[in-house]
Amino acid sequence: MQPAILKRLLEERAAKRPVALVTRIEGGQQAVVTPQEALGALELDAAPLAEIRRSLAEDRSGMIEGGYFVHVHNPPLRLILVGAVHIAQALAPMAAIAGYQVVIVDPRRAFATDERFPGITLDDRWPDEALEDLQPNRRTAVVTLTHDPKLDDPALMVALKSDAFYIGCLGSRKTHAKRLERLTEAGFGEADFQRIHGPLGLDIGAITPAEIAISALAEITQVLRRAPETEVKAA
Repeated sequence: MQPAILKRLLEERAAKRPVALVTRIEGGQQAVVTPQEALGALELDAAPLAEIRRSLAEDRSGMIEGGYFVHVHNPPLRLILVGAVHIAQALAPMAAIAGYQVVIVDPRRAFATDERFPGITLDDRWPDEALEDLQPNRRTAVVTLTHDPKLDDPALMVALKSDAFYIGCLGSRKTHAKRLERLTEAGFGEADFQRIHGPLGLDIGAITPAEIAISALAEITQVLRRAPETEVKAA
């Protein structure tokens, strides 16, 4: 492996950004491919490059057409939940089973306890401070659950400035409209609002906290798996 390729691969992994090491079986030439660029002696045409990026988006290492081996090095999927509420009690373990590293952010220590969330990482900082430190990326979903603008809004303001692939907010359409009014006053616009899924979750008629959690995780999965196709077509 060329030193420049190894250096870039290690840099991308250290920064927790999606990256793939691509090797052509015949000849051994290699390249590092990210969602935005490709680096290395291996020259890639549009078709294999699109397939490599699709493999990267789908966490799928292996051979692709043309004799290329794609080794995907993706950071873990993360779910940041703002609000240690009943829905979070159902959604956190479901998401963990689905392969997400779950963090619950809530400064209200009476809610965010190990007894209510066994085995889940808890962060008792204010949401804006916590999210600034957690740095949501293209492998991160952020969901606000508190109904309290003092907690939800600061988290949204950080999430909207990040590369989070999914941003969802619990609440009715009326609540969401008021939320958008506040974000407008804070300087956000229509392009930002298009990224927010509110009300949260797929419309499956969910009523109970567990059902709402199912609808939320289903929508997160839908966005995660369908978004890469758009990115590949746009590349």
